[in-house]
Amino acid sequence: MICEWSCGSEGVKGGASFHCKRFHLAQCLRVTVLLLLLWGAAIPSHARDKDVLAYGEGLIVNIPLPEPEVALAVEDVAESTIIRGTKEYDKDPYVTGAAAVNSTPVFPEWTEGGKVFYKVKKHALDPRNFKDSGDLGTLAVRYIVQPQGFGNTVLRIDALFVEDSRHSVHQSSGVVESAEYQDIQEHLNQIELMKKETAEALRAKQEKQARDNFGLGTDNTILLSTPPSSSSDSTSSQSGSDYALQSSALQSSAASAPEEDQQPETLEQHVAKLRQQVERRVKKPGAPLQSAPFHSASTLTSLDPGVEVLILISTPYWYGVETHEGQHGWIRKDELEQVP
Repeated sequence: MICEWSCGSEGVKGGASFHCKRFHLAQCLRVTVLLLLLWGAAIPSHARDKDVLAYGEGLIVNIPLPEPEVALAVEDVAESTIIRGTKEYDKDPYVTGAAAVNSTPVFPEWTEGGKVFYKVKKHALDPRNFKDSGDLGTLAVRYIVQPQGFGNTVLRIDALFVEDSRHSVHQSSGVVESAEYQDIQEHLNQIELMKKETAEALRAKQEKQARDNFGLGTDNTILLSTPPSSSSDSTSSQSGSDYALQSSALQSSAASAPEEDQQPETLEQHVAKLRQQVERRVKKPGAPLQSAPFHSASTLTSLDPGVEVLILISTPYWYGVETHEGQHGWIRKDELEQVP
């Protein structure tokens, strides 16, 4: 901006001319400062503070799922020994060594209803993403699950760090809350996938039972109701499931026949291979059959060592199985072994 002023008297000389110029210069500076102040006030506050972190706001999100499902996923994340979105050392991806607790003095008592879960890491060293954090202290995450109408749930997550020496409280920048919610969301997605696969497995089983009960066969299965007349004594003494499995193996072998110069796989070998893929045995000292693929899920029953189960669903750490009694549930993979 350029300020142009005229003195108004061209005949003024010497000191009068100097004072006139100085007066006009001061007026120009005052106008410039006033315009800059008005321009700054016109800028929205969010534009001026776009790079300023909002500490202590936590995270509140509405999840379109029933409260029991959300609580199950949150409880499993709370029982994890990992706190995501922070770290003690630059080489670590997250904080480890945390533990689930029923309460902690880091947060005031919650009295507004819902289910509350806590995860605490004691003696944490200067965790990242907390305002002015330093020294040793307690790192705590709180999860609040509240039902919101039919089929909706409100989830609130807060994280704090309290130093052991000065007991000063350091607010989170929100990174911890967001990372923990992402972990919860992955658990919820796994629950939805489990429900879908379980429903599909149950529907397939019902369809197979209907075909068996009414004598309806498929291209890949030969029913026991119409066994071949030339079957040997050993074959005729087999159970229905074994016979159907061998019939399926024959069809599968025929569909993928090896080259003429290769030795074809025998029926017994193919059946043994199928059993290794779909059957497992409970290790010692036994294992719980749980209602969902989470540590915190309820136990349906306890399976004794050596009990064989049929695999219906496979996840990275869990098997969805069916027992010989027809009961469905989940068992950790490391609690099962292959049937010899």
